[in-house]
Amino acid sequence: MADPDPPPVLNVLEALKQASHDLQAHPSSSLNDFNSSAIKALLELQTESDTILSKETGTFQLFLNISVASKPSWKRSRDPAASASETSSLAESRLIQLPELRDPCDNEDELVKLLTQFEERVSLGFDRELQDLVLKSKVFSSFETILCNSNCSKRLKEQSAYGIAALMRFNKDVFVGQVLMGPAVQALITMASIPSINVLCGLIKSIKSPLVDEIESNGEIPKIINLLDVKDLQMRVVAMDCLLEIGYFGRKEAIEAMLKQGLVKKLVELQRSELGGDLIEMEKFDKNDEKLERNREGKQKRFLEMHPFASCVARFAVQLEVGEGLRQREKRAFKQEILVRVREASVSNAEAATIVAEVLWGSSP
Repeated sequence: MADPDPPPVLNVLEALKQASHDLQAHPSSSLNDFNSSAIKALLELQTESDTILSKETGTFQLFLNISVASKPSWKRSRDPAASASETSSLAESRLIQLPELRDPCDNEDELVKLLTQFEERVSLGFDRELQDLVLKSKVFSSFETILCNSNCSKRLKEQSAYGIAALMRFNKDVFVGQVLMGPAVQALITMASIPSINVLCGLIKSIKSPLVDEIESNGEIPKIINLLDVKDLQMRVVAMDCLLEIGYFGRKEAIEAMLKQGLVKKLVELQRSELGGDLIEMEKFDKNDEKLERNREGKQKRFLEMHPFASCVARFAVQLEVGEGLRQREKRAFKQEILVRVREASVSNAEAATIVAEVLWGSSP
């Protein structure tokens, strides 16, 4: 029995794919130079039904691959026909339509690939038409759905997190409200993976104090501090970086929550460990000597790579002191409280004296 003929839309899409490849291979050529059947397919595509595309993940993926590759090709063409340009926009619109699967976690490998391609397209830079399509298609909500779905794999959730980060870079002003009002941040903290906390750290740097306020009000700060206790070293390092950012942008309530959770004690323990140590001796180089200063910075960087928790108490204190979230009187009060907690957490007078000196001296963050 002969195989049934492929659906007409697939023939159209395959021809479209060939046209896209031709445009990439010969960006300076006129559209009239290309295979007429391929150009005909581009024109026929405008009449195809949206419902056909929304039901087939494979068809969607073909559209996504074409849309990523074709738009730069259209822009590089010397004399693209208006209808072909419109078709390119139509193709790009498929880029932001996630497959409507019964279970969003089905067909994981393909969906991860699609999300990766979406991130790559958004990362090309701002495009108002693409932004309109993203907003109309509620792509951000799709990412949140995956992040909060307990049936989805860690890998799929992490790729969705990268998508959210890409949208923030694409246009922070448009998507910041969705980050602050939605469940994405809580989901990132609950996931507690290196990529998810890295994304969270990036969001804090971008949104600053308002996001830290949300994290604190939702009671999420203790969860981040607890990550300093996990076995995975890289996870502890990423958590430390995140806490430093919270210290820089956090207002009074957030810093109070960190101290009440025993952060200073944990930092003292980390500084006491083999991966800790202190940088105070490096600070004593003659800073008037440019050569010595560069040498000092290089040595400190190498030392921190081998000892990521070196002088971590002072580094945290410096973040509060130079940060944006606290008033001057609050900064002075918290510095004194940190000194008290250092003395309480130290196992010897010598250890306390070293850390206190660093806090007062101000090791580089």
